[in-house]
Amino acid sequence: MALSLPIRFGLRSKLLLLSTFLFSIPWFGYQYVWEMEKYLRYGQEQTLVGTARALATTLHDRPNLFNSHASFLPSVEQGRDLYGYQLKNPIRLDGQYRDWPNFTSRGHEYGQDHLLYQQKTSPSGEALTMAFKTTLGKYDKYLYLFFNVTDDKVVYRDKNMINLNRNDHLELAFVDQAGKFSRYLVSNKKPGWLDTYRITDLDNNIPVVTPQIQGQWLTTDQGYNIELRVPLSMVGDKIAFAVHDVDKEQGKVTHTVGSADPRFAKTLGTVLVPSPEIERIVRSMRYTNSSIWVVDQHHRVLATAGDIRQAAGVWHKKSAGSEDTSWWRGLEQKWLIPLYYMVLTRPPSDFIDQLYDASNLTGKHIVGALKGAATSQWRLTQDQQAVILSAAYPIFINNQVQGAVIVEETTNGIRTLRNRALEKLFSSILAIMLLGAVAFFLFASRISSRIRTLRNQAEQAIDEHGRIKQALPPSNTNDEIGDLSRSFTTAVNRLSQYNHYLENMSSRLSHELRTPIAVVRTSLENLSMQTMPESASAYIDRAQSGITRLNLILTNMSEATRIEQMLHTTDKMDFDFIQVLKGCVQGYQQIYPNISFDFTVSESLKTVNFLGSPEHIAQLLDKVVANAVEFTQDNQVKLAISEEKSQLVLTISNNGELLPQQMQERLFDSMVSVRSSKRQEQPHLGLGLYIARLICEFHQGKISASNHHEPDGVTVTISLPLSTKG
Repeated sequence: MALSLPIRFGLRSKLLLLSTFLFSIPWFGYQYVWEMEKYLRYGQEQTLVGTARALATTLHDRPNLFNSHASFLPSVEQGRDLYGYQLKNPIRLDGQYRDWPNFTSRGHEYGQDHLLYQQKTSPSGEALTMAFKTTLGKYDKYLYLFFNVTDDKVVYRDKNMINLNRNDHLELAFVDQAGKFSRYLVSNKKPGWLDTYRITDLDNNIPVVTPQIQGQWLTTDQGYNIELRVPLSMVGDKIAFAVHDVDKEQGKVTHTVGSADPRFAKTLGTVLVPSPEIERIVRSMRYTNSSIWVVDQHHRVLATAGDIRQAAGVWHKKSAGSEDTSWWRGLEQKWLIPLYYMVLTRPPSDFIDQLYDASNLTGKHIVGALKGAATSQWRLTQDQQAVILSAAYPIFINNQVQGAVIVEETTNGIRTLRNRALEKLFSSILAIMLLGAVAFFLFASRISSRIRTLRNQAEQAIDEHGRIKQALPPSNTNDEIGDLSRSFTTAVNRLSQYNHYLENMSSRLSHELRTPIAVVRTSLENLSMQTMPESASAYIDRAQSGITRLNLILTNMSEATRIEQMLHTTDKMDFDFIQVLKGCVQGYQQIYPNISFDFTVSESLKTVNFLGSPEHIAQLLDKVVANAVEFTQDNQVKLAISEEKSQLVLTISNNGELLPQQMQERLFDSMVSVRSSKRQEQPHLGLGLYIARLICEFHQGKISASNHHEPDGVTVTISLPLSTKG
């Protein structure tokens, strides 16, 4: 059985496998960039805390910047203490809330919990049929208010009615910046432009029309909307409003719902609108590329600057004029960068932040700052698309914390910088790895090519039978493979000389031994003719037998040499191969009378005209048949001839001992014999089958031996090409 070789793993494959360790370089580079990002984030955090500290320093000990009634209150009450959002665009007074940003989330609901008055005749458990939702906003020099009132029956003031409170109406109360308390009523005779009046006593004073308060009354399916604006000069930091519900014409108020009792200055709630002075200070910091918030001690926003969506940090984008337009950059943009971003993530250009445009900011960092400690924190946006860094620093007034500065930035700038670093790192490493892999591959190809050349030269120098056919050319390369080539050349030359000595030794030995053998034989013959004691005759006979045996050995040794010489000078002739084969079989039957020869000829082969030497074909058969007769155990030898694929195939089989597995390929080499000691009755030098192989090769054929089973035995197969036939 042939040895099963493992999967071939050549030098190129090994070097390519080793080159895969280069792929660990991107991983180390990736880890390095991640570590750098951590340091950049730490640096951004310290920078942000410094920005918050710088802005807070400009606001320290400036109480005039803070509203004394709103910001300095120990606590605020939801719905009573109001916040006016900073509007980015003017409001169109049309009675609709479509131009109010986030009205559904910003508006505050007023209902049963905010009931200020209920008519005595109304049952206490009766469900309230009126409620409203309101929001406030500041734009330029005006405070805007919007009321979305739900009322099952809207009652307008009669055209001839002097009283303003016998219909559904809105009451407003302010304390202006000078400390003056004022009450106003919005009482319309019909939907449209507001009828606004300033009052002090509804029963005894004539209302004064107030054109400064402008707005629109719009009837809706659920009730009505009131949208109005008030000059900031009329509004200080205290405010209250109430909606009065009248269920029948010229009736009395049945319910009043509002933020606070608008009749007295002391009962008013507070209103906080972004401070223009603080906004001017904060706006000067907008160039820090951050989003800035200033809150009071109640977490209410006093001023804002910047947009968190644009606050990417201090890492500015590369200007368009300095973009790289080289072919390598084009290759990166088209092929490599899309591949990189299968692993990397781009910073989002848009995201949803839960604190964006908020009126009341919360967070541990703000709580910590309002307790007097500078604090920072990292957080995800509401949609988890961006990471926001927030830093808060307290504002001190008279050694008391009255607010805090919050500065926020996203990590988009750092992430962009990280991605650019990774892009360059990956591109550089990819180029290095490709060049390294190509260099490794070419180097391995060169080495493997030289080794294959050396292998081919070695295989061509020695044939399958171990003969040296040609010299091995030495290499001139001064390296290990060159040294190996020169060593092989030296070894092959020495083997060639030794083989030449062995090939000629038999003829020289035969020639040198024949003369002394002849002398010994003649002496023994002369000695045998002399009268000698009977005991000496046995020794003479034994000497004669040894001389005969020695002569047979010399004959066998010289036979192979003679055959090789004769084959070079033998001329081929046409002859009937089948007839020669039959004649040989008949002769074997007479020579070996105890052996049964079974000869089978294929029906398609009646006669075969073959070009060759019939004498040598007969000698070939003699050697193989003699070997089969010697090893048969049932005194039977089978011969069969057939034609297969333009080949004349002759098989000679005998049943007996099996050939050793390792000897099947070497059986036809010179000086090889597998006979046991029992069969060594006559001298055998292992030249018989070697001669058979020489004759077979002379006729361009092949000879092989294999084991067969059931019963066990050996089959010798001789294949001769029919292309040599005449």
